[in-house]
Amino acid sequence: MNSELNISSSRFIALDVFRGLTVCFMIIVNTPGNWAAVFCPLKHADWNGFTPTDLVFPSFLFAVGNALSFAMRRWNNMSQLAVLFKILKRVFLIFIIGYLMSWFPFFKLNEYSQFVLSPISQTRIMGVLQRIAFCYGIVALMIYYLGHKKTLLIGVLSLLAYWVILFIFGESGAEYSKTGNAVLSLDMCLLGSNHLYGGEGFLFDPEGVLSTLPALFNVIGGYAIGHFIQKQGKSYEGLTKLLFVGVILIFIAYCWNPLFPINKKLWTSSYAMLTVGLDCLILSIIIYLLDFSAKTRDGYFFLVLGRNPLFIYVLAELGAVIMYLIPISDTSLFSWIYSTVFIHTGTYLGSFLFACWWMFICWFVGYILDKKKIYIKI
Repeated sequence: MNSELNISSSRFIALDVFRGLTVCFMIIVNTPGNWAAVFCPLKHADWNGFTPTDLVFPSFLFAVGNALSFAMRRWNNMSQLAVLFKILKRVFLIFIIGYLMSWFPFFKLNEYSQFVLSPISQTRIMGVLQRIAFCYGIVALMIYYLGHKKTLLIGVLSLLAYWVILFIFGESGAEYSKTGNAVLSLDMCLLGSNHLYGGEGFLFDPEGVLSTLPALFNVIGGYAIGHFIQKQGKSYEGLTKLLFVGVILIFIAYCWNPLFPINKKLWTSSYAMLTVGLDCLILSIIIYLLDFSAKTRDGYFFLVLGRNPLFIYVLAELGAVIMYLIPISDTSLFSWIYSTVFIHTGTYLGSFLFACWWMFICWFVGYILDKKKIYIKI
């Protein structure tokens, strides 16, 4: 019994480190000092293709699935009603937090320099947290009612179904283009143009309704790996199998790429498979360093971020927006800090160092919370 608990505990540490690493990278790529001066690996691929930055969001979903594999053990001792309430409550809270972040700061200046309520009719509905909420809820319900084997099968079938849907309902010859894809068509019908993301320079929501379907595979993959780790225990054999699974998934993804291009914004099936494969490799490296390496480190830096991931994510995003809203002379506090302090190291390096500085600010808040044993969960 003690051995099982120790294995579970060490895997929780590995998961927290994995989550913390993801949060750390997320803050760096989301808050450069100057969006016009960003190193290429810290940018998303313009459309088809893949960069390190494109791994951030699917890693969050993978971590959600991994954590779900541990939560299921607690659900076995709860009533069905209690489990359903827990799942649906979490879906609602994560979704509403994401939606309010899209709406924030809720007010804007009109032409008469008066503060007026930002119209809900022009607020983005989908987003990062909203997708996490839907994926978590759907996968949690499938695992609870269908079991992990049927859920894994559905995850694979969802990748194939998404490929077929995009091919059939996209514009002929432009099924995977920026304007001819079925993801945009469905979002326009269901949500309307005023509720879509326009930050890419064209109207398209990378967290659209339809592209949530293949994203389920990232959560299911995370769950399957978490379940496997708990079942396998601490062994080199288990670690080797995890590495093997990661390599196989990456190989399949790149074989699929010529037919169904790897594309983060469309969240293509090849992209979902690639990112699960890469997350398997990263998680296996973390487990090796924590459990097998003679030079073991506790990974405390990343643990700080991984123990309060949702809170630190919200802090990082809203904190950056608030800095943009605070005026200093003829600019914002955000731009003033960059141009006064960091730009002297160079335009690109300064932009990167600003992002690292903001990440360390958020880390320090997480450090204080961790020292006080405050863990904000929903």
